[in-house]
Amino acid sequence: MWHFGSRRLLARLGVPFTVRVSGASERDQGEDPPAIAVENALAKARAALIDGRLEWVLACDTIVVLDGVIYGKPPDANSARATLQALGGRMHEVISGLALVLSDGRRELQTRTAVARTRVTFRALDDALLDWYVATEEWRGRSGGYAIQGAGQRLAVEIDGEVENVVGLPLGPLASLCPELFDRGSAPGGA
Repeated sequence: MWHFGSRRLLARLGVPFTVRVSGASERDQGEDPPAIAVENALAKARAALIDGRLEWVLACDTIVVLDGVIYGKPPDANSARATLQALGGRMHEVISGLALVLSDGRRELQTRTAVARTRVTFRALDDALLDWYVATEEWRGRSGGYAIQGAGQRLAVEIDGEVENVVGLPLGPLASLCPELFDRGSAPGGA
């Protein structure tokens, strides 16, 4: 699923795009978080392909990892609060898997993948701050239960790495994966 922040980042690049929700299920546990993020991104990209259409499909999956545990999208306010309590006063890692697939809808003609990592340190979160943030409902649909581009920025005291990765679309790895996107929005590989 594309979050508003990812859409804004692509629009900022001047890249024409269409949002297509894939409906692919996401793994949220395993011993290799970067591999899981890439696997999820590939599943999303493949699920969004349209039969008979020659096109590039870009997908990204972002996960939050603390002490080897993946914190997915909290299903309710109590889970969001528990996730944020775990992250409070600690450094966690935000890992994104990117997948770019060229397909004619019947077969993949080209597949590119990349991984991005950013370390985020949260301030100690007292009950008042937790109550306030959970009440914003910004945690809905967000890995780790927060949105750094919104009210969630009040939770962080340090970001080591690319903030766009925490927003949901790491531009540095995307530029390496597909430099054509940064060349005035031209299509990758001439397709």
